[in-house]
Amino acid sequence: MGERSRRLILASRSAARRAMLTGAGVPFETQDAGVDEDAIKTRLTGIAPADLALELARAKALAVSGQHRDAWVLGSDQTLDLEGTMVSKAPDLEAARLRLLSMRGRTHHLNAAAALAHNGEVVWSGVDTARMTLRPFTDAFLDHYLAVEGEALLGSVGCYRLEGMGSQLFVRVEGDYFTVLGMPLWPVLDELRRAGVIAT
Repeated sequence: MGERSRRLILASRSAARRAMLTGAGVPFETQDAGVDEDAIKTRLTGIAPADLALELARAKALAVSGQHRDAWVLGSDQTLDLEGTMVSKAPDLEAARLRLLSMRGRTHHLNAAAALAHNGEVVWSGVDTARMTLRPFTDAFLDHYLAVEGEALLGSVGCYRLEGMGSQLFVRVEGDYFTVLGMPLWPVLDELRRAGVIAT
């Protein structure tokens, strides 16, 4: 397979997704998809959170694939379902505080989706879900957590990074670690092998 056909572009600004692929030894480039996520969410009002994650991942992959038709393009997205209510990223630390208070002692579902596009078409997509239960942490702990983590939390839909101090917020996590970080890595690696992007 030629060098150009092995080219992979991650259509994401996510540091966690970049770290996952780098850690797995997958060579890739990155490009922001420039997708209007709010417009897609508005158009798909009422869609199940897991299905929305898939639609956003597909939209990101297609947006970049249209510009680089020779490359394989990986789009990914994540949605949070809190007992039937879809939760979006917090705009500031006060909103993050309220978000975490609303989730304290409760269970939510974190959906991570990915889509692989080539020549302007989605050739594969998939979604995985983790079940996350926050412990009944104290207000004092929450204050400390927000002070330590700061605005870095705003990049995560749940206002936590499980790979950091956010791990202390939880009493139970059921599901794949990579799904929690933002991408269903095992299925993605399977598809990259199938496509010939990485070695079998």
